Amino acid sequence: MTDPTTKYPKPPFEKQSQPWPGLAGKMNPRPDHGEKSYKGSGRLAGRKALITGGDSGMGRAAAIAYAREGADVAINYHPDEEPDAREVVDLIKAEGRKAVALPGDLRDAAFCARLVEDAVAALGGLDILVNNAARQQTQASVLDITHEEFDATMKTNIYAPFWIIKAALPHLKPGSSIIGTSSEQATNPSAELYDYAQTKAATTNYVKSLAKQLGPKGIRVNAVAPGPVWTPLQVSGGATQEKLQTFGGKSALGRPGQPAELASIYVQLAASDASFTTGGIYGANGGGTVG
Repeated sequence: MTDPTTKYPKPPFEKQSQPWPGLAGKMNPRPDHGEKSYKGSGRLAGRKALITGGDSGMGRAAAIAYAREGADVAINYHPDEEPDAREVVDLIKAEGRKAVALPGDLRDAAFCARLVEDAVAALGGLDILVNNAARQQTQASVLDITHEEFDATMKTNIYAPFWIIKAALPHLKPGSSIIGTSSEQATNPSAELYDYAQTKAATTNYVKSLAKQLGPKGIRVNAVAPGPVWTPLQVSGGATQEKLQTFGGKSALGRPGQPAELASIYVQLAASDASFTTGGIYGANGGGTVG
């Protein structure tokens, strides 16, 4: 038995800032992605997964868990995140699974198409697609968001999954799974996350729509909707320094989540024993905001 209120660090956290997109390896405290704690049991043996944003956060936690459950894994990440990504590749290989590193900018439609083709070629197929990568930048006013910044958020969070899903569908057979990463921001948006929150509402809706479209083909589509989770998004412009210091403190558990705490959700949504689960949005928000 573990008390969830004391399992991981609570605020206050120290002020810290990194250039976008940020590195988990430079955060204090360093996030837990399940590097030492996740234990697999062969639930995804023989499966082939592509995960965007697989270098850190929930993508990294999913990649580690998938490998320990028997899957081969390709991860995409921004080239500036190479140090984090190399750690993930090493962790996947340590499980005796194939690890494929595919750096690149998801805001480029041509790259997204190549990403899928390269993953399929390297893995020998594809049956799990996790659209996890996201851009989040805090701005006090909509007037402070430039056209270029708004465009970057939309292309990363909405256009890229669209382009990637279109490229992946010809390769996905019955029994395959598509998983998105939504957020509590989809239904309870913060004032300073105007553009990011919109994309998470859109993610929730594309999952529900696509689940209906692909259900008859035997392809399941679901999403995970985290609350406050300790990832590089927060230290690379996703939160103000003031909010960073108290991050997650208003959740019912009094702390932010760690990526490792969501890993098993990504496994469950990909596993064959979740065969009647599609169109679902799996919340993990620490009980929501108190007060």
